[in-house]
Amino acid sequence: MSRRSGILEFAVLGLLRESPMHGYELRKRLNTSLGVFRAFSYGTLYPCLKTLVANGWLIEEPGNTTEDALAAPLAGRRAKIVYRLTAEGKEHFEELLSQTGPDAYEDEHFAARFAFFGQTSRDVRMRVLEGRRSRLEERLEKMSASLARTRERLDDYTLELQRHGMESVEREVRWLNELIESERAGRDLKGPDRGETARDTTEGAPGVLPRSGDTPGPDTPGDTAT
Repeated sequence: MSRRSGILEFAVLGLLRESPMHGYELRKRLNTSLGVFRAFSYGTLYPCLKTLVANGWLIEEPGNTTEDALAAPLAGRRAKIVYRLTAEGKEHFEELLSQTGPDAYEDEHFAARFAFFGQTSRDVRMRVLEGRRSRLEERLEKMSASLARTRERLDDYTLELQRHGMESVEREVRWLNELIESERAGRDLKGPDRGETARDTTEGAPGVLPRSGDTPGPDTPGDTAT
């Protein structure tokens, strides 16, 4: 399994842990909730879903909403297939949530992991945040050393681009420091500037991703059965 497909499987399992969904709704949630998935297409999502079904982590069920029941015969197509997380799938997702290895610190995987921090235990959140901070501090050190070696050979615009990159990493490190301090103090993230509240999973709180009703948008004519 590639790293990118592994991230997609993780996010799909996490979203379906909240509630069953059909493929179009899943794709919409991935696009609107996690920027890293904006370039993903149906051609990428459905093979992932089929793999998860084959592994026994998801099951397929016919759509049973009134809208699906009426729309399918009128449009001459099948009702949408709804994907539901199995007990094995939930167990597998919880196992993935507990992992704190190097992959959890990388750019794309960290974004997906952070989106599900509301379902992650506090000690795991701490290890992931500290690992991410350490990775970025190493990156800053390398960027600074590279800039010092090449500064005289760079034109003003390239130099400014290098500085912008360093400032972006420095901002994330400061953000991580604040999060780590809050976790160590046992504080939850609250307030409109923090987005959704992230709580310890022992409190039974929902994940940080918005619910499907929070991301309205009309179905497109191409929303075919799946």
